[in-house]
Amino acid sequence: MSSDDTPDAVIDDRARDGPMPERKCILTGAHGERASLIRLALGPDGSVWPDLAAKLPGRGAWIVADRAVLQTAMAKGKLKGAVARAFKGPANVPDDLTDRIAAGLERRSLDRLGLEHRAGHLIFGADKLNDWCRSGRVHLLLHAADAAEDGMSKLNQAFRAGEGRMEAVIRLPAGRDALSRALGRENMVHSGVTDGKAAARIATDVARWAAFLGTSGMTSDGRDDPGRRNDEGRE
Repeated sequence: MSSDDTPDAVIDDRARDGPMPERKCILTGAHGERASLIRLALGPDGSVWPDLAAKLPGRGAWIVADRAVLQTAMAKGKLKGAVARAFKGPANVPDDLTDRIAAGLERRSLDRLGLEHRAGHLIFGADKLNDWCRSGRVHLLLHAADAAEDGMSKLNQAFRAGEGRMEAVIRLPAGRDALSRALGRENMVHSGVTDGKAAARIATDVARWAAFLGTSGMTSDGRDDPGRRNDEGRE
């Protein structure tokens, strides 16, 4: 049971194109937008499942996108109590819940990249990327986790020259092999997003994925670099 099991589950633009209601984490009490938190749903067998698209029917429980927080809560039995209160009854928390969430967030982000590529919103190739970055036509610059430092530095410089903000440069929590499979191209290391709304959609999914893994998802001079840490509420 997962709202991400169907191909169209990754296409939920309602959560990105307008103001979003906030939800409260059942573990920390922190408030956040739906797209930055993780919704848990209760399956027919009484087990808790990640509902990353927030589409499954019934009562939902929201948690922060933080694997360490979730693992600690599971180890201490706090998550079981929290979901029982949220769902107003007993709920089974599977031992591999964090792995399911991590895999789902990765799949959702990579599927999103593939979708935006098919829509014509991504460009590739060092020369083309350099030209488009310098002319200010790239809204989001993406690097694979295993991208070489010199290649990133050159493209980041071009992006800055085009008045791009370094907050819009992301080193993804996935290497070139995973990106190549997602985009159906060989040796995918760098890419640029040329559509503003597409950039926002990609950034939203990647930010939650990176946050859950304990990385910032950003890369720039003097800033956090998640490529070096590629570990693997209630309605």
